[in-house]
Amino acid sequence: MKKYAFGVDIGGTTVKMGFFSTTGELKEMWEIPTRTEENGKYILGDIAAEVKKKMDELKISPEETAGIGVGVPGPIGPDGTVLKCVNLGWGIFNVEKELSKMTGLKVKAGNDANVAALGEMWQGGGRGFKDMVMVTLGTGVGGGIIIDGHILPGINGAAGEIGHIPMKEGETETCGCGKKGCLEQYASASGIARTAKKRLAEEKDTDSVLRNIADVTSKDIFDAAKEGDAFALSLVDEVGKMLGKALASIACVVNPEAFVIGGGMSKAGDILIDAIRKYYVEYAFHAERETEFKLAELGNNAGMFGGVKLVLD
Repeated sequence: MKKYAFGVDIGGTTVKMGFFSTTGELKEMWEIPTRTEENGKYILGDIAAEVKKKMDELKISPEETAGIGVGVPGPIGPDGTVLKCVNLGWGIFNVEKELSKMTGLKVKAGNDANVAALGEMWQGGGRGFKDMVMVTLGTGVGGGIIIDGHILPGINGAAGEIGHIPMKEGETETCGCGKKGCLEQYASASGIARTAKKRLAEEKDTDSVLRNIADVTSKDIFDAAKEGDAFALSLVDEVGKMLGKALASIACVVNPEAFVIGGGMSKAGDILIDAIRKYYVEYAFHAERETEFKLAELGNNAGMFGGVKLVLD
């Protein structure tokens, strides 16, 4: 009887690790540094050592353990082959086979955003839905697509890269991906702050509390909008329009039951959801206008939960 599993979320600076029951209860969690030196050659060995240490400490046998589910910050194929993880220094190799060899346990791996989406579907804001799209609004814009309860990874793990949907012609600044006019440039936390600074510089007569803040953040903008600041409200409306239009386009392709909105910017809550929904309904195909909008619930733990679900499936 498999009673336990490990969920692992590899980030650029830390690896989040969770010890779970197979019913989805997070029993223990901890972090270790992500050792990216020498092209990340120590990362999997460190994870394997931590898993073995925890199993010894709790006297857990391999027979009781369903395995290890891993979220990786980069494209990863359906067979567990990483196709270069720049943040980790990794080239092309099979994460599942390597970590399984080190631990003797079953290993399943997926792109971190996709795995986080799976976690939200299983135990978070997407509970009860089998077809959903997770949207993460942080420094960038990420996403994960779940169809019939399973991750849609794409041929090389790059499905769900919704932050790089082209949205605007004539953009002069370049996105982190190398293109210009991506959704991420306008609808991320850094994107809305960039737009605010640009507009404040251009619109000299605009009266806003944001003028008194040296380095405006997305939180400043949403806080001001909640207080009725007209300029901040216009910025929120602009973000809502960008996201509403992009999600309406996604709905035309995958027709989800729900969009689950996560990432640091989702802490703005209803003011953000309402702005997105307003434009989503305007742009969506008539059969898709009733799609639900939910806030993510698992925060930074979504990847660990999703890793466990991945290995259980």
